[in-house]
Amino acid sequence: MNRRDFLKFSGASLVLWPSASALATTAVVKPKKLVFVMLRGALDSLHTIIPVNDKALHQHRPKLAAVAEKKALSLNTQFALHPSLQTLHRWYRQKTMLPIVAVGSGYDARSHFDGQDFLESGLNKIDHDTGWLGRAIDIQRKSGLAVSQTTPIAFRSAKDVNTWYPTNLKSADEDIYNDLINLYQNDPKLLTKLQEGMETKALVGSKNDKKKNQDKFVSLARSCGQLLNTKGGPDCAMLELGGWDTHNNQANRLTRKLAELDNGLNALESALKETWNDTVVVIATEFGRTVRENGTGGTDHGTASCMFVAGGAVKGGKVLGEWPGLAPEQLFENRDLQPTSSAFSWMSALLSEHWQMSPDQLAKVFPGNSPYPARLLKSYAILN
Repeated sequence: MNRRDFLKFSGASLVLWPSASALATTAVVKPKKLVFVMLRGALDSLHTIIPVNDKALHQHRPKLAAVAEKKALSLNTQFALHPSLQTLHRWYRQKTMLPIVAVGSGYDARSHFDGQDFLESGLNKIDHDTGWLGRAIDIQRKSGLAVSQTTPIAFRSAKDVNTWYPTNLKSADEDIYNDLINLYQNDPKLLTKLQEGMETKALVGSKNDKKKNQDKFVSLARSCGQLLNTKGGPDCAMLELGGWDTHNNQANRLTRKLAELDNGLNALESALKETWNDTVVVIATEFGRTVRENGTGGTDHGTASCMFVAGGAVKGGKVLGEWPGLAPEQLFENRDLQPTSSAFSWMSALLSEHWQMSPDQLAKVFPGNSPYPARLLKSYAILN
């Protein structure tokens, strides 16, 4: 059985079945907001949700593991959060955040571009003309907002979606780099050189440049929350944050990137105000990274990663997903974290609870990926 088939059928092994009282819970009729945060570049989950109780971690990562565990924020006896994730940890303690470990989309290669397109499309094969968010809001007759200059794949085919991006936040350099990345997709050598150059530029950039970049995501997240909180505003939104391709100097780079993400999420919550109580935020990435650290203090393209589900509507405070272990015989292809659950099935479960989508509707959004029978939200109704 290949990994995609494994993810498709693995839901039956999860143990988060709703209780009889949960099935009887009725949903309060309020505007239900959804925010999808796409982390582009493949987030290293082992440096983010740290498996502190897995003895093999230090064998694979003698340098990175020690750095990540220093001042880590405890979740339970098995896992801890990176110390930069203060907001996410606060939400966890407030029981409004669920970390999910060992998640995959079913994508079976290691290309950033294809992996991102696969995750946004939400299908068993990439379709650049339709995305899972677009299909969901069309079925529900809802509206969407992409905080982007162009419509991302996740929203394509939607009838009621708009894009918004402040012109003062995007530099000409960024436009040029994005155009070159697209141009070099089919030339691995040129693409590698370009990425190395961009990484070097990021490393030697001034403190003002780094501060400006961190402030940019905070500003975008705050504006996103304000637009969602406007009377008659969109029902869902998508935010994007790049820079997670940490082939080298991972410890320092992830300290900055995770702080940037965390500060943006804090700004989003503040801007949503009371609407936060009826909001779900999904944070995901295209795939994970190798279990073993490389010779330049980084990690390479892998398979399973993690995702987060957060928001005032979330029934949080526990770590979800089945941990596969890091012993050599437990790794995928002797190099990667083994995926044990599907991002699509988790998101399908959220749509079922948050927007009360029926099984037939969910099959159109995530075909072949049934929702997990997990209670993720505080209040919901089950539709037959």
